[in-house]
Amino acid sequence: MAKGYLIIQARTAGGAVPIVGAEIRILDPQGSSVYELTTDESGETERVSLETMDRSLSLDPDYSGTPYTGYDVLVRAAGFNSLYISGAPIYEDETAIQPAELLPMQQTQRSPMVNEITIEKPAAASDIRRIQEKPEPELRVLRQVVIPDPITVHLGSPSSSAANVQVRFTDYIKNVASSEIYPTWPDAALRANIYAIITFALNRVFTEWYRSRGYSFDITSSTAYDQAYVHGRTIFESISRIVDEIFNQYVRRQGQNAPYFTSFCNGTTATCSGLSQWGTVSLAERGLTPLQILRNYYPNNIEIAETNAVTGVLSSYPGTPLRTGSRGLDVQVIQTWLNRIRRNYPAIPEITDAAGVFGDSTRAAVTKFQSVFNLTADGVVGKSTWYKISYLYTAVARLAELDSEGTALGIGTVPPGSVLRQGSRGADVITLQYLLNLISEFYPTVPRVSQDGIFGSGTRQAVIAFQNAVGLDPDGIVGVNTWKALYDVYLGIGENVPMPGPGTDYIEYVVQPGDTLWLLSQRYHTTVDAIKSLNGLTGSMLYIGQVLKIPSSSEVPYIEYTVRVGDTLWELSRRYNTTVEAIRELNGLTSDMIYIGQTLLIPVK
Repeated sequence: MAKGYLIIQARTAGGAVPIVGAEIRILDPQGSSVYELTTDESGETERVSLETMDRSLSLDPDYSGTPYTGYDVLVRAAGFNSLYISGAPIYEDETAIQPAELLPMQQTQRSPMVNEITIEKPAAASDIRRIQEKPEPELRVLRQVVIPDPITVHLGSPSSSAANVQVRFTDYIKNVASSEIYPTWPDAALRANIYAIITFALNRVFTEWYRSRGYSFDITSSTAYDQAYVHGRTIFESISRIVDEIFNQYVRRQGQNAPYFTSFCNGTTATCSGLSQWGTVSLAERGLTPLQILRNYYPNNIEIAETNAVTGVLSSYPGTPLRTGSRGLDVQVIQTWLNRIRRNYPAIPEITDAAGVFGDSTRAAVTKFQSVFNLTADGVVGKSTWYKISYLYTAVARLAELDSEGTALGIGTVPPGSVLRQGSRGADVITLQYLLNLISEFYPTVPRVSQDGIFGSGTRQAVIAFQNAVGLDPDGIVGVNTWKALYDVYLGIGENVPMPGPGTDYIEYVVQPGDTLWLLSQRYHTTVDAIKSLNGLTGSMLYIGQVLKIPSSSEVPYIEYTVRVGDTLWELSRRYNTTVEAIRELNGLTSDMIYIGQTLLIPVK
């Protein structure tokens, strides 16, 4: 019988933290267990072979059966909710990659819940009628074509009450392609379809098709309105490699900048004026190139263009691959990023080459990184590897910053007693925004917010998204129940997610808009001079995206707290898991009297 292959990757926080020792069970269509596996230090299982259908069936548009075998996958790990994937498709000679993004259990949760993902046949094999609406020719909103990283996807039809998720753009395209077409199709057919998928998404972003109508998302997961997307589904190595190569390329008319409206349908049970998915297969078998295939369905004057404007990255790809023998600042940046990533992924070997010199140890680290994250393991930092390293570095650094900031802010273990709503301001709003931002790293339906102490519409949307995620009444108001749930999730993350230690006497911080050395010194309980000395700075100028070393505040056994209305020493001792006597002793107090605006030192463990 034909064989296909499967790898499971158990991770959390958007891939920033691998889940070591997760237990995996793979079940065949009859429910019998065929494999019991355990994830390694990178959160990944070995590649296993599974019986499936003959490959040729997925190349035949007239075949009415299912040209693959669907397996169920159960993923369990201590401290995390379980995940059950139903119908992970296995095709002959194809490697399927099943991401398993696990949610940490809440602090008061006694047993794990089981979240479920069901994978149906691809859209190319369905008879869903597409009603992809084309924007008016004069509708042009953005000045340039930008890769939105992340892209916000609405998990339903436009007007439904479904959740939004923020997804890395390449992961979104891989998911859509795996949901729309068969991974067994000829390379030229896969590329033509992926170009159409990328361009369709960029057209929705460029014209602000949904946002200009008051929606808070870029595109939907509806096959009828846009293109198929199944959050958490299986993807395929053949599709993944192509997407990593061409994710910033799109279709446009010659002489125009706007992404062309690349509508498409399966071309068998449904027809349209755009690309026929099944038609691309026969054209590829006749030897046509991807561009020739696209010109068969769209105007003859279309071309493939490229954009290097990618949001959410620290530094754009320098344009030239980095390899053994390369030297300079770009090499040093990659070395810095990889050395930070390896704290979370210790399988990546340490880089011992001189800063800015691409030697053998840099090549070894790059090769292992590529292997762990499903890239071509050639030891060369090309476009796809550069952006993947940049994304992972941003994810692990942001999580580490949030972890440190929680201590600096003095979040404590007892929720504030205030009731917050849109229009509220102050320290408790900052606490709320911090909690939402940390939780958003683990819950993709909760958006990040600006941590400015002002409860605006963005904070309200994030609160509603959180309330929906944990089953509360989504009223956008932070009262007793919402505060309790926020702390329950926050403390559960702290207890169950293995946060790698800094490994040094400093933390790495990525400079954000509005940052100054003075503000950073106050936030992390250090001095401007200490930061300048550690980084070799002669002035106070900072730039967005700059990586700074901040002296670790781990030796500071307290946080500074400004007394607010209603505070007492007893309440503060409960909130920060200390004692009244410890607070009095640290502050030289002779009584329990405190006053609004007073700065207290609170012992922390």
